[in-house]
Parts: sequence; structure tokens; C-alpha cells
Amino acid sequence: MSTKHEKILQYIESLPIGEKISVRQIAKEMQVSEGTAYRAIKEAENRSLVSSIERVGTIRIEKKKKENIERLTFAEIVNIVDGQVLGGKAGLHKTLNKFVIGAMQLEDMMRYTDPGSLLIVGNRIKAHYNALKTGAAVLITGGFDTTEENKRLADELELPIISSSYDTFTVATMINRAIYDQLIKKDILLIEDIYVKLEDTAKLIVGQTVADFHALNANTSHGAFPVVSKNNKLVGIVTVKDVIGKEEHELIDKVMTKHPISVSMKTSVASAGHRMVWEGIDLLPVVDDDGYLQGVISRQDVLKALQTAQHQPQHGETIDDIVKSEMKVLGEEDILVEFTVTPQMTNQYGAVSYGAFTTLLTEVGLIALKRRKRGDAVLENITTYYIKPIQMDNVLRIVPHILDMSRKFVKMDFDVFHEDALVGKAMATFQLLDR
Repeated sequence: MSTKHEKILQYIESLPIGEKISVRQIAKEMQVSEGTAYRAIKEAENRSLVSSIERVGTIRIEKKKKENIERLTFAEIVNIVDGQVLGGKAGLHKTLNKFVIGAMQLEDMMRYTDPGSLLIVGNRIKAHYNALKTGAAVLITGGFDTTEENKRLADELELPIISSSYDTFTVATMINRAIYDQLIKKDILLIEDIYVKLEDTAKLIVGQTVADFHALNANTSHGAFPVVSKNNKLVGIVTVKDVIGKEEHELIDKVMTKHPISVSMKTSVASAGHRMVWEGIDLLPVVDDDGYLQGVISRQDVLKALQTAQHQPQHGETIDDIVKSEMKVLGEEDILVEFTVTPQMTNQYGAVSYGAFTTLLTEVGLIALKRRKRGDAVLENITTYYIKPIQMDNVLRIVPHILDMSRKFVKMDFDVFHEDALVGKAMATFQLLDR
């Protein structure tokens, strides 16, 4: 049974691409309060179903597949560059294939301008007209306007003309950054990428008994199951430990763990994995915003996904990627890592930032554990000590020492040298991920 929120989202998804919507219209159409309609539209924006633009309104846009996330719609471009739409509003939902900077003669400019592209140019009226005729949208920089004829042509062809007060270089940089950020998001594994869907999820319903648990356990060999109400709302989770010594006729409701930890589709796989390790659980229910079960994720699924992701080519670089790229592992038995501090890793004083330093030590610790055949681990805590300032362009040598290792935890310390002088130390505890 769908909630009002879900029904509104389904309604928005069913609307044709390019359709304009408003809070008042949704409230009237779906017979809900304006507050409920507003929350649903905001969620639709988070899911990339709509895009809201100042002075234009909210438009239904094409939801991009994750593998094609780097393609932006013209509506998103308007928001990125704080733009004003001068014409062609009906085409804001369309995606652009590429953008062209018009810093050349008109004939040369048109050679590079294809249908579906975005021409970024200043107050060159003829270039605006020719680009529209070619099938391209136009982004005018410097806050300039265009002719009424060009605006009418843009409306007729449904190709947006956007004006931004920023200069051409700034606009191109902003769009490039938005594409780059989306490429990084594309690389981040989310629960929605690997979860077991509801139709394939073994679950128990309130009112069933311990005998039903044993039957499901024998049938699937799973050790834990989510427990749901009759309308599929998550109410608990039950494991083998919960039913040990219980009578067969005893109700699942009485033995299950109520209010279990759960995750949403947009939770990152890494975050879910850390949570499972810290809480010591093997199965996490996946729920929507209203608490209805969508599926499950197991510890094995998480480990497998994280191991696979480590071997995938990366498109966008995060700070972690930059830190890893500067590391050089020396030595076979006794690990020694050489590392150069680059400008991106420094704070406003030119010294290595706390975040970059912590990332470096964590990565060195994980390499040391892998050399000891201890597989994957997560950092639980770390204490760092700066003995001397660590400056930009310093070449560091990091030596890890394993102090104590049990089945679940590893304690480690690190010595950090620059030109044979000890410049930093750290103590860290890692928690090992069970396979």
C-alpha cells in the first residue's frame, strides 16, 4: 500500500518530460496539503526527476541513468551558472552532448557547434542565431541580452538561450566542475547498486512463529530475516541467536529485535559496511523514507562489492585518490612507504592538512595488513602527533609497526620521517572485516 508521498512521486514520474509543475497544482491534483506536495517535489528533485529554476518554475526532466550521469540537462546548467532563461524554456529538460566556447571566428565556431551542444559565447548576436539554427542551445556570458528575433527562434525550436553574469572562463570552469563532481558520484557504490530486491528477499510477517523461522532457515540457509507488518512496513529483524531455546509456537514478534538498524537506497556501500562491522551484524534491511521494506543487503554482498570496486577504473579524483597516487611502497617484509606532499594536501599555512595526513596513515596501515594476509579492515580510531612541521613538497617516509593483533582488532603505530628526522607519529586501531 503506497503512502501519499510515494503516490505523488509516482505521479511526477508519469508526467511527460518537459512538463511544468507547481506545489499548488500537485496539491490540487493529488488532493493533499501544499506542505506534503512541497516535500514530494523536493524529493523528486533529489532523485533528478525534476529541476527547479528561479523565475521559470519546476520542470520534469529526464532521469539520467547512473552510467550516463555526466550528461547534464540545460535546466541543471541554468542552476550551475545562476543563469536567466531568455527564451526556449520548453527545451530546458533536454540534455547537452558537449559545450563549445565561442572564442573564434563565426565560421570556425559553427564548425564545432553540433545539434544538442551548448555554445558559450558573449554578446555576438549572429553567433546566437547561427547556433540555434544548427540545433544548439546558447549560453551568453557577461550578463548580455540577445535580440527578440533570437528569443522567438529559441521558443520555436525549443532550444534554451541562457544569460549568465559570469565571464566565459568562469562559466566553463563551473560546468566542468559540475561534470567532474558527478563523475566522482558515479564511482561511489550505493546500496541501490547491489541490494537484494524485495521480490528475492526472504522475510517473515508479524504473527508468524519460531517454527516458520526454522522452515525459512532450512529453505534458504540464511541466518537472519527482516520482519514486516502485513502492509510490508519493517518492524524488526530476527536471527538464529534470537530463536535459540524458544518454543516452536512462540510468536516472532516476541523474540525479534525491534527498531532494527536499516539503510536507504542512497546510503553508500562503504558506509553500510562500516556500520555492519561496528554493530556486528550480517544483514541490513533496506527501507524507503516511510520505513517500507525495499530489500536487504548482506555483509558478503558489501565485501564483494567493495573488493570489485577497488579494481575498477576511476573517472573522478577525490582527495583520497590524490593521496594514494603519491604513495610508493618500498620493501617486501618490512613495509616502508615514500610519499610527496603536494599543494592540494596542504592547509592555509602550507603545512600538510590533518585530513590528508590521516588518509595517508590509514592507507599505509591497510597496506601493512594486506601484506600480513589480514584482508580488509576499517579504521576505528587514530591519534596523530606532529613533532615538526610537515611542509609542501616534503618527501616523507612512513614506517608502520603492528603492535598487537587479535581476531577482530589490530593496534598499530607509525613513524613518519623527513630527511632522517622524525616529524610525526601516530597510533591507530583497525577493526578487521570478517569474511
